[in-house]
Amino acid sequence: MRLTRVLITILVAGALTTGQLVAQTAAQKKKHVLVIGQTKGFQHDSVSDAMGSIWKMGMDSDLWTTYIRTDTQLLTKAKLGGNAKNLDYFDLLVFASTTGEMDLTDDQKKDMMSFIHDEGKGFVGIHAALDTNYKWPEYGEMIGGWFDQHPWGTFQAPILNEGGNFPATAHFPRSMVKKDEIYQAKAWSRDKVNVLLRLDETKLDYNNPRVHREDHDFGVAWSKMYGKGRVFYSTLGHTNEAWKDPEIYKMYFEACKWAMGMTEGSTASHARQ
Repeated sequence: MRLTRVLITILVAGALTTGQLVAQTAAQKKKHVLVIGQTKGFQHDSVSDAMGSIWKMGMDSDLWTTYIRTDTQLLTKAKLGGNAKNLDYFDLLVFASTTGEMDLTDDQKKDMMSFIHDEGKGFVGIHAALDTNYKWPEYGEMIGGWFDQHPWGTFQAPILNEGGNFPATAHFPRSMVKKDEIYQAKAWSRDKVNVLLRLDETKLDYNNPRVHREDHDFGVAWSKMYGKGRVFYSTLGHTNEAWKDPEIYKMYFEACKWAMGMTEGSTASHARQ
């Protein structure tokens, strides 16, 4: 009887230890995401929706933990006190409708670009992330361009899906309509990105002085590489209601996963489809 009890005790202890190790391993594999929502220009009402959505995606999926900030303190590789994390801790950086010239020193800018370009960490830009850091050339190169008006404001945007089986857009139909504010981009070319979604140029009103692109090529979402890092951007997410749209919500969820290397998808440029 004593031997049996000893064996049972050993087995129970072993099971508990194994369970603890599995839990610890799972926790170690969980990614870390930093969401920045600093606005130095126009302040979108949907910033909170965007930031909260990225947090909820990580919480519900148990794939990542999210740190939400409206300042730029953590955008550094310098050691920080008070239990603050720096870029070495994170796997993905998300800019949630940031605007204007962000509060970043030259060293912080170098650290952030190194985080993506050299270390191969991910970047996801939401909506007004394109309306940010005009005086920082590397930022425009990294994200793919800059904001240059939204000629039609918030409207029923006719969108075509060019993304094929790319994980962030594969669930969209070939043609759709989304009520959102679609940015026109400057210093942008489809030759430098993988266009996933674009406006249907055959259904737009060009009797508008704010239309500047003579090629009538208006990217709505794209993927690209910046050095070793994966970059995703979409203009969708301007309205609060956009974050209640399950298709847009899923797009950003899958974009985060892809940017952190959890899934695979092309970044090769291609002709308009």
